[in-house]
Amino acid sequence: MKAVPIISAEEAAAMVKSGDTLLVGGFGMTGNPVHLVHALAETQTCDLTFIGNNVGEAGLSGGRLLRNGQLKKAIGSFFTSNREAVAAAQDGSLEVQLIPQGTLAEALRAGGAGIGGFYTPTAAGTVIAGDADVRVLDGKEMVFVPALCGDVALIRAWRADRAGNLQYRLTEQNFNPAMATAAHLVIVEAEEIVDVGEIAPEHVHTPGLYVDYLVQATLTLVDLGSSADVRGGAKRVDEARMNMARRALQELRSGDVVNLGIGIPTLVADLITPEMNINLHTENGMLGVGPAPEGGGAMEYPVNAGKIPVTALPGASYFDSAASFGMIRGGHVDVAVMGGLQVDVTGNLANWAVPGKPLLGVGGAMDLASGARRLIVTMIHTDPDGTPKIVESCTLPLTSRGAVDLVITDKAVFELADGQLVLTELMPGATLEEVRNSTGAAFVERLA
Repeated sequence: MKAVPIISAEEAAAMVKSGDTLLVGGFGMTGNPVHLVHALAETQTCDLTFIGNNVGEAGLSGGRLLRNGQLKKAIGSFFTSNREAVAAAQDGSLEVQLIPQGTLAEALRAGGAGIGGFYTPTAAGTVIAGDADVRVLDGKEMVFVPALCGDVALIRAWRADRAGNLQYRLTEQNFNPAMATAAHLVIVEAEEIVDVGEIAPEHVHTPGLYVDYLVQATLTLVDLGSSADVRGGAKRVDEARMNMARRALQELRSGDVVNLGIGIPTLVADLITPEMNINLHTENGMLGVGPAPEGGGAMEYPVNAGKIPVTALPGASYFDSAASFGMIRGGHVDVAVMGGLQVDVTGNLANWAVPGKPLLGVGGAMDLASGARRLIVTMIHTDPDGTPKIVESCTLPLTSRGAVDLVITDKAVFELADGQLVLTELMPGATLEEVRNSTGAAFVERLA
């Protein structure tokens, strides 16, 4: 069994050449190769193509590389964590390719498996699909996505043995396992480097055949200026939002696998009790999500897709992002609850971009909207200026087409079926006249 060389972060950074395509692991504050990226930021290496989930996240992934002008192109799901990333994308100094989170994970997995690409329903009919080849397979419109590979992968593991076998901790797998397979040169920073045999074979997540070099991680993510010590704070929530969360909870059934989006949907988690037997899924790699911990940050606990520390319920499991989105696309998630900017009468959803506003990230919303068996959208009924969010036809960039099953606003509950918008319920304090005046689409009334 080969022995993998252990080198310094500076030696590792010197192996990255100008013009390389760089795969960088991590999701939010977890699983980021911060030592390696910080060392690379001290070099003159430039014209890099950066592939990762969080592009430009300050202190974590590409933030310093971006500020230094070392990146020429970035491919990822989020560009909003750093204002400089947004500015660089808008002024053209950084070429940007937005890609849905699940598509990114699968493209990396395909690249590492020697597959040229794949067809996916995610992003079909949206601007993200661009001019990609589109075909109808099994009655579904599918978009072709080419595989992604890199020259160098910089990833992070919890433990590594001297043969390069890797073990990840909690939700720190995310994109790291797929990236380890998809690059010509793989460099791993590990918190612990142990002798061969100290990681049991059944605990090896990435076999050592993929790994070329190891770097000893000596500092915590907090020492390096990340947000790894973020803790969930007390929420200040108005009654209207809590009413929407309570109403959404009524739609969940015992045994359901449920994914909750950012914003109002996260309030639903606070209302779930063990007796309800609802299994929460988070797309960054966890099933069996429990409530927020009493204390501690992301170094002690798993985190959810909102980058907030959570606990694990009995029977919980962890997995990488490719497996997580396979669950979603494969129809194994019963219900997705997410926010919205617009919903129209045919069930189209727009919730990721507003023209003229700073560049946003698509994240996992496109995968969830098209992959979950049932999609519930929770949102305030109108914009602050009174513009309706429920419309005849979406004018904002689409997240998915025809996927919405139920809309819950602060004023009403609507079902979408057979091309009709059906008002089924008024929310507390709302009147039928208010709903009629503030809804931008015709609807059928079937109030109980």
